[in-house]
Amino acid sequence: MTADLSDGWDDVAGQFLAFRSNIGAALVRAWAQHNLAQGGAVVDVGCGSGVPISKVLHEEGFHIFGIDASPTLLDAFRRNFPDAPSACEAAQNSRFFNRQFDAAVAVGLMFLLAEEDQRKLIRRVAKALRPGGRFLFSAPRARCEWDDLLTGRRSVSLGADSYERVLAAAGLSLLDGYTDEGENHYYDVAKPAG
Repeated sequence: MTADLSDGWDDVAGQFLAFRSNIGAALVRAWAQHNLAQGGAVVDVGCGSGVPISKVLHEEGFHIFGIDASPTLLDAFRRNFPDAPSACEAAQNSRFFNRQFDAAVAVGLMFLLAEEDQRKLIRRVAKALRPGGRFLFSAPRARCEWDDLLTGRRSVSLGADSYERVLAAAGLSLLDGYTDEGENHYYDVAKPAG
């Protein structure tokens, strides 16, 4: 029996695709417009179908790459963005296409991972960013735990203080935080330029 790298998300992919809203898209669009050089390479970690996050990045002229552990969700991403490179991998173990990026986004993913896997993902993103690269991810500001509504699996936010320490240990700097129209918190992170 093959392990489910998606931690239950492939089983509920149809439900997720039916219910995924545009919440967060406007925030990601504004963040990219104000912080990224036009035409840069951006990896969407936990991309799902790519709608709405990769979609707004693509509309803004960025070269998008998608990583998702769910074969079903990644198939939807590939249909939506047939020319975008994609990889069916668990984010915390991803090879990140063996390249570096101008930016990475992880919207709705970080808190779905176990605590050590979150730390591992942050370290991998740090290595995958070019100097001066940016990373935007969503997770609650407070340390908290809850059961995911679709998968029933445990979700955990490390909390802002812990995320800041983990980011610093990976050589990244927390620059700012934002809240979208759905009251979701985002961490805006940078890799030093040199």
